[in-house]
Amino acid sequence: MNILLAGGAGYIGSHTCVELINAGHSAVIADDFSNSCPEVLKRLEELTNTKIPFYNIDVADNEKLDKVFKENKIDAVIHFAGFKAVGESCEKPLMYYRNNLDTTFALLEVMKKNNVTKLVFSSSATVYGIPESVPLREGMKTGCTNPYGRTKLMIEEILTDVSAADESLSVVLLRYFNPIGAHKSGRIGENPNGIPNNLMPYITQVAVGKLPSLGVFGDDYNTPDGTGVRDYIHVVDLAKGHIKAIEYAEKHTGTEIVNLGTGIGYSVLDIVKAFEQANGLKIPYVIKARRPGDIAECYADPAKARNLLGWQAEKDLQDMCRDSWNWQSNNKNGYE
Repeated sequence: MNILLAGGAGYIGSHTCVELINAGHSAVIADDFSNSCPEVLKRLEELTNTKIPFYNIDVADNEKLDKVFKENKIDAVIHFAGFKAVGESCEKPLMYYRNNLDTTFALLEVMKKNNVTKLVFSSSATVYGIPESVPLREGMKTGCTNPYGRTKLMIEEILTDVSAADESLSVVLLRYFNPIGAHKSGRIGENPNGIPNNLMPYITQVAVGKLPSLGVFGDDYNTPDGTGVRDYIHVVDLAKGHIKAIEYAEKHTGTEIVNLGTGIGYSVLDIVKAFEQANGLKIPYVIKARRPGDIAECYADPAKARNLLGWQAEKDLQDMCRDSWNWQSNNKNGYE
């Protein structure tokens, strides 16, 4: 299949691009570099030995997006195009609603115009809000604690409604847990703008000397060591989940919601210790106040992904920590 990766130059999109091509598919990338860098394209072509069609556009621009579909025989879309920082979404909610919803509307309208019926959406475990219990299963109650999560949930509902109204559509909503790690080559990885919002790039930037110490937000949660517990998944495993989702969508219609996680919860301090052990480094950290919108613990029940898609995570925490450091230590300033 020839697959459009909307927002495909970003962290998860770039790794998915590599795995798609490795699996025998073709990729087209549309991205405006609002949270990515042009250098990644060169490295993707180097890693895959493939010329990848690229369009520097805002995916919310219907006219420019339509040109992408007209110039390429697109068979399916993976929708990564969205802002993704929980804290920033609390500070700039309107920006998040506008961007994340508009990119979705444009994709749906242009897909319909060009008779493309397969869509995989990059959703998030944040749609579960404050869980009543863990592990989290797809049928559980949803409810968000921040605007970022609400945009993801709203998009899930929009896609479900559109799919119900059009029996030809196939939609897979992938609820990610916490992706970390990098491609084993160290050529592509997570490259956040400014101070990282996520744990692992913050740790690696401390390790490489860009930041003095890690801020641990809250040590008074009801968890074994008081710090937040999350389900961390290697980004390459996550990328492979998209291939399984696209291949499922090729043969089915309707909407499916699927968790992509390992099913194991690790605390912030567990990750710090694992990183130190994997790489022989010491990470200084400072306990700070809780962040608005954060929850105590969140980890997946990944059974549906295994049963429906034939997917499960293969890489362990040591792989995640080692590959994260391999990326950062070889790219101190990211793609710059």
